[in-house]
Amino acid sequence: MRLTWVSGDGRPQQVQYGGGKSATSQVATFTRNDMCSSPLLPSPAKDFGWHDPGYIHTAVMTGLQPSQSYTYRYGSDSVGWSDTNTFRMPPAAGSDETSFVIYGDMGKAPLDPSVEHYIQPGSISVVKAVAKEIQTGKVNSVFHIGDISYATGFLVEWDFFLNLIAPLASRVPYMTAIGNHERDYAESGSVYVTPDSGGECGVAYESYFRMPAVSKDKPWYSIEQGSVHFVVMSTEHKWSEMSEQYKWMNQDLSSVNRSRTPWVIFIGHRPMYSSHVGIPVNVDLAFVASVEPLLLKHQVDLVFFGHVHNYERTCAIYKNICKGKPKKDESGIDTYDNSKYTAPVHATVGAGGFSLDKFPRIVLNKWSLSRVSEFGYARVHATRGDMLVQVSFCISFSFPSFNILSLFTCLK
Repeated sequence: MRLTWVSGDGRPQQVQYGGGKSATSQVATFTRNDMCSSPLLPSPAKDFGWHDPGYIHTAVMTGLQPSQSYTYRYGSDSVGWSDTNTFRMPPAAGSDETSFVIYGDMGKAPLDPSVEHYIQPGSISVVKAVAKEIQTGKVNSVFHIGDISYATGFLVEWDFFLNLIAPLASRVPYMTAIGNHERDYAESGSVYVTPDSGGECGVAYESYFRMPAVSKDKPWYSIEQGSVHFVVMSTEHKWSEMSEQYKWMNQDLSSVNRSRTPWVIFIGHRPMYSSHVGIPVNVDLAFVASVEPLLLKHQVDLVFFGHVHNYERTCAIYKNICKGKPKKDESGIDTYDNSKYTAPVHATVGAGGFSLDKFPRIVLNKWSLSRVSEFGYARVHATRGDMLVQVSFCISFSFPSFNILSLFTCLK
């Protein structure tokens, strides 16, 4: 388990955990010179948005047992120690079940009347609701799938965001995928030439969120928890058939042991299907043409994307055609029979905090089975034989309350 914290002191510190164990931190930072810019489009990250990040400490805690809870604190005698926290390890790969929360496009909002340059109005309510989920002990990890802080070159806002998610990330693994607002900028090597990262070009994101990625600026990876194999891609890096990432995805999906992890979940930021009409368009047809065949070839069960700020679920779909539709079980829940696999089910979960994208009054797409434009998140519970997805939404801001407005199940 990797722990990351920020300090004003650049000397190595320690995390003390598990009743007498300790690990020494590695220390990193980044500078204004690491930020991107362009003569035609000077970036805030390199100019008026720059803020010294301090020192980013990371330490790996070893010798931990799956599904067990541990106390820990971090710091040093010279600079002081954090409060004692408790985290829980996720279940072992190949074990019978796991539960996780997933959302995208969260950002942050002020807790007082102060004004920030970019405010995501639903973020506080969603964090509070997910914190309550974690307190039940029934959530093993959180997946935040792109558009993380929306600092977009105003670096101090990373501090605001990290403070906001501390009640989540201090308790369970906080896994992430990179999005356009972390990576994209002109002349930076991104697939999409937009100013969306404000000149951060993935540097801040990768410094704060050290995922088990292939290497620096190759932020794709896979992990296993319980009965699920997770594949996390970057939609902002090259994904065409000849790219390094494509070859990695094909190899990783080919290597899945279905007797060990019967479910495969594929995660990225930009979606393959969306009924929302965006400018620029939300769906890159070239991306779909390159990557969607991999999902079918390797029988991916469920796909999660963000980027579009709402919730939408499809039929089992391939090339815009429904290959299979769910049936209602005796409780009225949409149920997909994946024992007779036809195609992946796609779910957009980009309602984590950013201002919502509304759906058109008339949706002609026959593949779109469920649509909700409210702030929320999905909670997934997967056993070896079934996977239940509950999507909860905020129904009142004056007294934040979250109700389950969408529910579906996949069966093996």
